[in-house]
Amino acid sequence: MHKPSTPSRFTVTRRSALVATGALLAGVGARAQSWPTKPIKLVVPWPPGGPTDTGSRITAQYLGERLGQTVVIENRPGASGSIAYQQVLKAPGDGYTFVMLATPTMLAPHLYKSAQFHPVNDLLPVGMVYDLPIVLVVNAASLPKVTDLAGLITEAKARAGKLDYTTAGPGSFGHLSMELLKQQGGFQAQHIAYKGSAPAMNDLLGGQVPVMFSDLVAALPHIKSGKLRALAVGSPKRVSIVPDVKTVAEQGFTGFEAVSIGAMMAPKGTPAAAIERMTTELKAVLAIKEVQDRLVGAGCYAGYRTPQETGRYVTAEFDKWGKVIKDNKILVE
Repeated sequence: MHKPSTPSRFTVTRRSALVATGALLAGVGARAQSWPTKPIKLVVPWPPGGPTDTGSRITAQYLGERLGQTVVIENRPGASGSIAYQQVLKAPGDGYTFVMLATPTMLAPHLYKSAQFHPVNDLLPVGMVYDLPIVLVVNAASLPKVTDLAGLITEAKARAGKLDYTTAGPGSFGHLSMELLKQQGGFQAQHIAYKGSAPAMNDLLGGQVPVMFSDLVAALPHIKSGKLRALAVGSPKRVSIVPDVKTVAEQGFTGFEAVSIGAMMAPKGTPAAAIERMTTELKAVLAIKEVQDRLVGAGCYAGYRTPQETGRYVTAEFDKWGKVIKDNKILVE
């Protein structure tokens, strides 16, 4: 009778090693798939109610549904968002803290001596979330003959630099966008800065200051009422909710682009598996028609980019607007 051969010590050892390796890989895969196991915090460096906050809350709601965990919004306003951003830099990279980077926060290191960070080098890009269009508007009663960008430049030159424009404050995106337009258009205009967009908009509507580069969401009701006239949008393409308003680029300024953005970032050390899962779900969420419509209602446009694309774009914007700030010697503190 034939006896079955006894496995050699080498065979047993090799088989045990394969089993152990398989178990190890299964464990790693299980840990990657298990994220998230608890609520996730998304820091918004702005007060509740604004477009950054609203856009973040819409996105967080749908992300939470897909991830199976609540995405909690934590508002930490102050110094154009740089205070919150610097706090997130110190947060543990455990996959449970993220931050929404908005354009003013991205530019804070150029404007505030206390904002010592690089928006990309010091954090990890997760994905672009939205674009926030801006629009150049005039008080229709104050400048009745100005109907396009060329007309505004003609008016500014005729007033020899005494045409006023308003913004939400020094170093605001509206301020920088107008300064870039002045450089490219070869005209002068006097900056009248306010402490916030609401008082600036009030005086624009009252006719005290006739021109403003404004967030589209803030200006839209007054454009529809006829109190404000939209001359141009800063986006590279026309915006669907004001389709008849030409871009700045269409009106003779090829390559001009001024779009405020929102991008999700994570602390250094965040597991690659967590970032990969988050950006995958973010892409899926921003492709949902209901999400896109809700973002438009908040004045934002879904604009997903991969982590790599986000890093390149934010870096390019950081350098571009940093030059505008330096050329015009703009410093908030």
